[in-house]
Amino acid sequence: MNNVKRIGVVGAGMMGAEIALCCARSGMDVTMKEVDQERADKGKETIEMLLSRSVARGEVDEIEKENTLARILATDLYEDFDEVDFVVEAISESLEMKRILFKDLDVICKPECIFASTTTSIPIMELAVTARPHRFVGLYFFAPASAIKFVEVIPGLITTSATLASSMAFCQAMGKEPVQVKAVEERGVNRILLALMNEAYRLFHEGVATQKDFIALCCLGLGGPMGPFRLSNTIGFDLLDRVYAMLIETSGDGVETPELFIEYLDASLNARIEAMK
Repeated sequence: MNNVKRIGVVGAGMMGAEIALCCARSGMDVTMKEVDQERADKGKETIEMLLSRSVARGEVDEIEKENTLARILATDLYEDFDEVDFVVEAISESLEMKRILFKDLDVICKPECIFASTTTSIPIMELAVTARPHRFVGLYFFAPASAIKFVEVIPGLITTSATLASSMAFCQAMGKEPVQVKAVEERGVNRILLALMNEAYRLFHEGVATQKDFIALCCLGLGGPMGPFRLSNTIGFDLLDRVYAMLIETSGDGVETPELFIEYLDASLNARIEAMK
């Protein structure tokens, strides 16, 4: 049974905005925080854009769109989290930033509030630096979070069974299919996904198939939503580079960064450097 009625989301980027949207569409009241009001408002504008697309596709009507938006408060104040039942953190992948955030939330949020992080790589217990480490979990959503139903739920070493059950129920209330996963480097699905992308880059580099052919192989042959190269762009080459580095460190010879991926990474970084000039 889901007892979460009020949800706090920290981070109004695409991931945070889409999580907030899922909660609001499910009838929860959402407080979405960013470092300043301008960014918080931009996150809500992203949600409005996503809802407008759903209206155009006939998935929701204008009334549901407006009711969903009305359930979302965009703010830059932690004080607005004083009555939330569950907090989902969706900020940059920085241990220091996340720790500071949860320490601040620990002071504001009511004692029974559950904390969750969307971290892709940081061990849960390294983030649970609060007076409630037993009320702390990892929730790993997959982009786009508003469309993909699967969520990995990662308990920490001392996460209670009640916290885990509440977290699973919370995901189900959003219309997701939660799966409990043991805390391992880069989670479960990412390990499988990286192996697939690794092989796709290697085969493309060897000239086995064209880039267009790989879209058919992955989308039609495997039922994926997009090909491996578009997925790399969606995730971000710099983030994937960190993921590869972590897997190589933990798995040794079992993983290596494809040569072609390194070329794409360099091209992506150079393009960003030129754009900043």
